[in-house]
Amino acid sequence: MKFALGTLLLSAWLCAAAHAADIAHYGYRVVDKKPQPTDHYVQGLQIVDGYLYKSLGKYGNSRLLRYDFADGTLDTGVRLHPRLFGEGLTVLDDAVYQLTWKNRALLVYNRDDFSKRQWFPLPGEGWGLTDDGTQLIYSDGTHRLHFMDPETGHISHSLAVTEGGLPLKGQLNELEWIDGKIWSNILLADRIVVIDPGSGEVTASIDLAGLRPEETLQDISKVLNGIAHNPADGGLWVTGKYWPWIFRIELVPSTPTQP
Repeated sequence: MKFALGTLLLSAWLCAAAHAADIAHYGYRVVDKKPQPTDHYVQGLQIVDGYLYKSLGKYGNSRLLRYDFADGTLDTGVRLHPRLFGEGLTVLDDAVYQLTWKNRALLVYNRDDFSKRQWFPLPGEGWGLTDDGTQLIYSDGTHRLHFMDPETGHISHSLAVTEGGLPLKGQLNELEWIDGKIWSNILLADRIVVIDPGSGEVTASIDLAGLRPEETLQDISKVLNGIAHNPADGGLWVTGKYWPWIFRIELVPSTPTQP
């Protein structure tokens, strides 16, 4: 019996090791940056048709904003009710979707003027939000992702995210759909993971250690959070909560750090 158990544990370890070897690892290089207000508690970030969309959090200061990405001028914005805490956002067709944290609500706006359209109930917390062009995809502070119909709010299925064949360690936060994969910040870590939306397996890990601005290092709340892909030129932009900059980065292949 002990032999059989040992064999099973060894097989699981070997399987996890084989999966881990398939994960691509990257560092980064900063190639550009743009300033942003340091009172922006960034929870969601997306670039669409030359505009930068932002969802800001905190009770009493949550907002949905849209900027001209080229020159940084504010195009339009709305402030959420003081009892709502803004989280992730995504733009799909003629609507903008914005999560709330513990309010169990997904807010839906008309894209042209941010007028309120409707809202959908959530079964739990809302964290990060993106879409695959058809479905909304959101995180809830666990290692799971949920796929939702944008017209009805119905959750079709949930997906457990794994790394090396094991449940992902860490909480999935802000999300971005890039080239058929889901990119996610990991809360309280200088790290982004790239997830296969079919299997839930992490296919790449990006180490962003050292990117966090020096003036944010003494405040645990000022963490990395925000991923935006610019379809116009393929640029990858990242930022964090209360950061003074949004950075354009290029990925650089790297060797994973051994524990």
